[in-house]
Amino acid sequence: MRSFPSASRHRLASAATAGALVLGALAIPLAHAEDDLKDQQKEVQKQIDSAADDLEESSKATRRAFEAAAKARAELDSAKAELGTVRSKLDEAKLEDARLEQRLTAAQLRLETARDDLVVGQEALETQRDVVKDRIADTYMQGSPDLLVLSSLLNSSSTSDLTRQQAASSAIVGRETSMYDDLDAAEVLLQVREDEVEAAKDRVADERAAAAAHLSKVKSLTAQAVQVRDEVRGLVDKRLAARKKATAAKQADQAALAALRRQESRIKARIAAAARRARGTSVSAKPTGYLLPPVGGVVTSPFGYRTHPIYGYRSMHDGTDFGVACGQPMVASGTGTVIAKYYSSVYGNRLFLNLGQVNGRSLTVVYNHARSYRYGVGARVSRGTTIGYVGDTGWSTGCHLHYSVLVGGNPVDPMNWL
Repeated sequence: MRSFPSASRHRLASAATAGALVLGALAIPLAHAEDDLKDQQKEVQKQIDSAADDLEESSKATRRAFEAAAKARAELDSAKAELGTVRSKLDEAKLEDARLEQRLTAAQLRLETARDDLVVGQEALETQRDVVKDRIADTYMQGSPDLLVLSSLLNSSSTSDLTRQQAASSAIVGRETSMYDDLDAAEVLLQVREDEVEAAKDRVADERAAAAAHLSKVKSLTAQAVQVRDEVRGLVDKRLAARKKATAAKQADQAALAALRRQESRIKARIAAAARRARGTSVSAKPTGYLLPPVGGVVTSPFGYRTHPIYGYRSMHDGTDFGVACGQPMVASGTGTVIAKYYSSVYGNRLFLNLGQVNGRSLTVVYNHARSYRYGVGARVSRGTTIGYVGDTGWSTGCHLHYSVLVGGNPVDPMNWL
């Protein structure tokens, strides 16, 4: 099987196995929680994308199930973030609604005050007019101011007497002028108050229009929040169903792995039996370069321990993966006998070629995921002979050869022998 790079050992664990959804908080205090949800969504999607190759450590059914579960979670996170955004906007809209109501109330109060001031001003103006009329009438009852001035000129006996009479006449005329000025000022003030009333009426109308438009916005946001909330509920159900399906697929994979271990135990017993029969025929050799490379492709995944991207357990990747196109020939790494050949749901088409005793221990090479093999159990195969053809059977996401080397029935790093 192809494995995954060590840098990705834990990156899918949270995306695929974690996932207890606590959705008791459809009402999130969403102004800052929204950003957290978006960040989580991006992280989940990054884990899904970067772990795509790693998933071939599982069956196709499990990969599909866990990819669906991760996608459902990402969709749910996205919907929750959207719900948070809508609710945040709705909260802001409600605050704005309160501000608009306060502004409307203040505008109405200003209008009432302006109207009251206008009534007072109108009454004061009428009173002022009556006062002016009475004063002017009193003045003219004493004679025309102009005639009084002329009379003072004719009747004055001296310069000083004339001066006193002119001063008196000026006072009378000045008082009349002052009364007219007061009346003009009162009329101007009344006009100002009338203008204030009109301005206040316009402001009330504007505030009412703004409040009406905002009410429409609040209703729209409320409907949107209800819609997204219902969408979140639906995605919760989808997420739970996907998790259930993924769990069932995982259990099926675990059963397949258990069957594989039993099968390999039986083959290990055969290797031990072959070793007993071959006692005394061991070859002494330096491991490096002893085996012929099975294919010419590049190494896509090395031998070694790693953490499974879905299941989380630490296990041995017991071979080296070579990236090779489907149908390419695989050659025998040495001369030996086929001791096992079968199909595994995990490794696909497998073949075990026992190469005898090397340095006192049995040496066996294993070919996995093949499209087909040219030899059956018991066949003797010469070094360099085409033994089969590369495929992508079993737990595989693409054409490749998973090549294992067993020394004494136990896996070792193939690269130390090639």
